Amino acid sequence: MRPEILFELFKPVTSLKGVGPRIAALLEKVAGSHVVDLCWHLPSGLIDRRYSPTVAEAQAGVIATLTLTILTHKKPANRRMPYKVICEDETGKIELVFFHAHEDYLRKNLPEGEIRVVSGKLETFGNGLQITHPDHIGTLAEIDQLKTVEAVYPLTAGLTLKTISKAVNGALQAVPELPEWIDPNLVKREKWTGWKTALLSAHVPQSEDDLAPGAPGRRRLAYDELFSNQLALAIMRREMRKIKGRSYTGDGRLRQALTTHLPFELTNAQDMALSEISDDMRSENRMLRLLQGDVGSGKTVVALMAMATAIECGAQAVLMAPTEVLARQHFATIAPLAEKAGLDVVVLTGRDKGKPRQATLDKLASGEAHIAIGTHALFQDDVVYHNLGFAVIDEQHRFGVHQRLQLTDKGAGVDVLVMTATPIPRTLMLTAYGDMDVSRLMEKPVGRKPIDTRVLSAGRMEEMVAGIERSLQSGAKVFWICPLVEESEKIDLAAAEERHQELSHVFGKRVGLIHGRMKAAEKDAAMAAFSSGETRILVATTVIEVGVDIPDATVMVIEHAERFGLAQLHQLRGRVGRGDRASTCLLMYAQPLGETAKARLKIMRETEDGFVIAEEDLKLRGAGELLGTRQSGLPEFRLADMAEHGDLIPIARDDATVFLQRDPQLESDRGQAVRTLLYLFSCDTAVRNLRSG
Repeated sequence: MRPEILFELFKPVTSLKGVGPRIAALLEKVAGSHVVDLCWHLPSGLIDRRYSPTVAEAQAGVIATLTLTILTHKKPANRRMPYKVICEDETGKIELVFFHAHEDYLRKNLPEGEIRVVSGKLETFGNGLQITHPDHIGTLAEIDQLKTVEAVYPLTAGLTLKTISKAVNGALQAVPELPEWIDPNLVKREKWTGWKTALLSAHVPQSEDDLAPGAPGRRRLAYDELFSNQLALAIMRREMRKIKGRSYTGDGRLRQALTTHLPFELTNAQDMALSEISDDMRSENRMLRLLQGDVGSGKTVVALMAMATAIECGAQAVLMAPTEVLARQHFATIAPLAEKAGLDVVVLTGRDKGKPRQATLDKLASGEAHIAIGTHALFQDDVVYHNLGFAVIDEQHRFGVHQRLQLTDKGAGVDVLVMTATPIPRTLMLTAYGDMDVSRLMEKPVGRKPIDTRVLSAGRMEEMVAGIERSLQSGAKVFWICPLVEESEKIDLAAAEERHQELSHVFGKRVGLIHGRMKAAEKDAAMAAFSSGETRILVATTVIEVGVDIPDATVMVIEHAERFGLAQLHQLRGRVGRGDRASTCLLMYAQPLGETAKARLKIMRETEDGFVIAEEDLKLRGAGELLGTRQSGLPEFRLADMAEHGDLIPIARDDATVFLQRDPQLESDRGQAVRTLLYLFSCDTAVRNLRSG
C-alpha cells in the first residue's frame, strides 16, 4: 500500500482550493489529475517584476512594477472604447487601459487619491506611456510580494498563468519532508540539496540559469525519476529471473527444414543473434532478450528459428503483435514457411469469434498447434496452452510490462524474446529495456537496394503526381502518407479522405484508402487490395507505420514530413525498399520550415541507418518530445530530459544494482525511503513484486 506520507500528493487536483471540475479538466490536460502531477509540472520561463523605475525613467517594451497615485477614472461614452485610469508619480503621468471593463471592480481596486503598486508591460501610445490590463494591482504593503520573479508554466487553451500558478502553489504546500533515498556519497559529490528543497527551488527560478536542465535542483529531480525507473526495472528483472526457466537443446531438425526453404541466406548479424538466443535457451534461467533491428533487418526469421528450437523440445510458441494488421501480416509471412517444415500455425485476434475461434482454442489446448500468432487476445482468460514455452513480443513498447507477465503466466518458465524496429539510442535503451539482454541486427538482408530519399516543397504537387503516373506505368506501387495533426484523429481523417478523392480524380479506381477509424475487416480488405495489385496507390494515415510488408511497393510519399518525428519518418520510409527494385521516398514539406524540421529532413536525406537517426533525433528533440514518446513507446519522463540528463542513467543503474544486492527486500532505513520513492513515481508494480517475492 502507498505510504500515508504520500496520501495528500495523490489526491485529485479538485482537492486544491479554487480548482473545480472545469479547471481540473484543463490541469489534467497539461499536467495530470493528481496533486503530485502539478509538482512535476516545472516552469518553462520567468517574468522578472523586480524592475521598478519612476515613470520618467521607465522604458517601453519591458515589464515593470510602478508605485503610482491614482488620479482619475475616464469611463468611455461607448462600451467598445477603452476605459482609462490616469495615474502619476512625482516624475510624470501614465495611463492604465482596460477593454470590456467592469467599473465597480476597477474603482474598488484603483480608488482615486490612493497609492497603488501596479505591475505589467509598458507600452508607448502617442506621446505617453501606458499599461494595458496590468498583470497585478496591490497596495504598498504588498510591494515585496509583487516585485519578484514569477515562474511561467506551460499552458493550454483556456488556462491562464494566474490559475495554474495558484494551483501549483497549492500543490507545493502539500509536499511533505521525505527521507533521503539517494546514496549520501552521490548527494555530496553532486552538491545536491534534499528532495523537497530541490522541488521547491525548481518552482521559484530567479534567473534563466535556474530553468536550465543542468541547474542543480532540476538535475537532482531528474536523478530521482531515473533512479526510480532503474530500481523498478531491476526489481522486475530479478523477479522474472527468480522463476526457473527450461533448458532447450533442440536436435536442429526443424531449423534445418526451415533453412532449406528460405529464399535467402541468413546475414552474419542474424547468425550472431541466433547464437546468443540459443545460448540463453540452453541455460536453466529464463530468457529475457531484446532483439533490436532496423526496419527490414530480418527479425521475424530469427524469431521463427528460435521458436523452432523450442518446438523441437516439445514446447509451443506464440508471437504477439500490437495490432491486428501486423498480426495477420506476421501470419502471412510465417505460416507458408513454417508449414513447409511441418509446423501447424494458427492466428488469434479479437476479431475471431464463435466456432472458428473455438477450433483454434482446441488446437492450442491439445498441442496440435505449434505456433500461435495474434494480438493481446493470446492471453485472455479462456486461452489455454498445452505447453507454452516460448513467447515473442513484437514492438514491445506498445505493451506494458504487466502484459508481458500476463502472457508468460500462460506457461511454466516461458522464455521471452522481444523484438523492436524502433532504433533506440543507447542512453534510452537502459530506461526502456534495462531489464533485458540485447541483440542488435545491424545489417540489411543481401540484395536490398538503398532508398533514394528526396525532399521537395508542397508547391511541386502537380510535378509529383506526374512522376507517380510514370512510376505506375513501370509497375510501381505507391504508399501516400497523409499529414499527422497533433491530437486530432478527425482532422487526420479529413486530410486522408480529401487526398484520396483528389488522387482518385487522376488515377480512378487504382487508389485505395486505409486509416485508424476503419473496422478491422475494412483495413484488411484495403491492405489485401493493395497487396494483390487491385489498387496501386494506398492513401494512409500512420496506421501502416510498423511492420507492413509489401515487397513490390517502391514509392513512399509523405505529406507534411515536417510534422513527423525522425523515428517515425524512418519507420515509414522502411515500408518501401523491401524487394529487389530501387525505391524512392519523397518527403514533402510546407513553408515556412523551422530549423529543427530542416535538420530532420537533412538527416533523412543523408542516412538510412536507424541507429544514427535515433541518436540525432534525441539531440534534435531533447526534452520536448523525447523521441516522440507516444510514437516510440519509450517511458515518458516528466523531469528527466534524455538529451541533457543521459549521463545520470548509468549512475542510476549502478546505484540501483548495488543497492538491491545489499538490501534485496528494501528493509533498511534507506530501503524504506526507496519504497517511498517508488510509490512517488507510481512504480507500484515493482513494490508489489517485492511483497509477493
